[in-house]
Amino acid sequence: MKHIDRRTGKMLGIAASAIAVILFLLVSNNLIKELENQERDRMNIWAQATERLAKANIDSDFEFLLGIISQNNSIPVLICDKDFNISEFRNFSLPDKADEDKSLFNELSPKNKEYLQKRLRKARGDTPLEEMASKNRHFIEVELFGGENQYIYYEDSRLLRSLSIYPYIQMVVMIILALIIYLAMVYTKRAEQNRVWVGLSKETAHQLGTPISSLIAWTEYLQASGVEAEITDEIDKDVKRLSVIADRFSKIGSQPEIQLDYLNEVVSKSLDYMKSRVSGRVDIRIHLSVDDHGVQLSRPLIEWVMENLTKNAVDAMQGEGRLDITTGTEKNIVWIEVRDTGKGIARKNFKTIFNPGYTTKKRGWGLGLTLAKRIVEEYHGGRIYVKESEIGKGTTFRIEFPAA
Repeated sequence: MKHIDRRTGKMLGIAASAIAVILFLLVSNNLIKELENQERDRMNIWAQATERLAKANIDSDFEFLLGIISQNNSIPVLICDKDFNISEFRNFSLPDKADEDKSLFNELSPKNKEYLQKRLRKARGDTPLEEMASKNRHFIEVELFGGENQYIYYEDSRLLRSLSIYPYIQMVVMIILALIIYLAMVYTKRAEQNRVWVGLSKETAHQLGTPISSLIAWTEYLQASGVEAEITDEIDKDVKRLSVIADRFSKIGSQPEIQLDYLNEVVSKSLDYMKSRVSGRVDIRIHLSVDDHGVQLSRPLIEWVMENLTKNAVDAMQGEGRLDITTGTEKNIVWIEVRDTGKGIARKNFKTIFNPGYTTKKRGWGLGLTLAKRIVEEYHGGRIYVKESEIGKGTTFRIEFPAA
């Protein structure tokens, strides 16, 4: 239920973020559209002023018209005839900076002329100017010199072009910041969990120390009292086992001692202990590779991993079935496979089962596979995963180590 709630919370968070981004883009696009309309209105006024100035007589208010025309210092403008012959321009950033103060096309260098002609050709394509004035909002038809129609072509101002891409830049920045915050939270949570596990493990090892010492003393007392050797030997085995377990817990959180060892021997020893402590209805079969490659590992921790997988497999089979343990090598990889004939795992849970707290048992903390993953991947540079599983037929876990 906790996993369902957590998953639902994540989905709601993603949905809320997506809605926020969409609303932000809609508002930004509306602002940009409004600015585009304002520039369109400004250019219509500029075109009318240019037209009236071309037709002006001695009684016209030249100062007013020139004031309107001179106010356009941001929107790039071209004036041309129906054959696309440019006569004037304004506010274009030219390749040849020597012509920056000029406004007549004929006074430009060949390089700048070609540059402006390319801009005009790109805007119009193959469409005649008469049609462009009615179809394209960036072309305005005016009557200028001698009653001949001219065409004003304008582009979006630099401010408008910058604002049009600004929302997307801001969205990318927001996503990056959200990702950084998310990763920081995940890292902090994981570090906190690690501290809890380490503290719990070391405290468990410490608490086990006193009863183990007491049990060792009682075993010696029973031996001295004449109790059958077979009984005391079995008790002694379990006491030593408890000592091994306490030692394993004490190693959590510190770098274990890694040394060259052989996988077949490690697997065999870990299963020898488990065979006598699982149901006789579980058929445990070991398939060891002929070529036993050496591996850099900590034997107590890998034995712990194998015992954990064996216990989980026996629980999944409910104490009855077949368990196959296989070792092998592939290129630079040494691997172990643990296959059971239990109830199986749904594909959607192949990764979830390694999460802390995940368990299908009525009793259990759900830390066994989490610790196994940490031991294999963080301490040994290997990999543990569900190779395959089918509901009602069984599961295969695979552990991989880099070969020494």
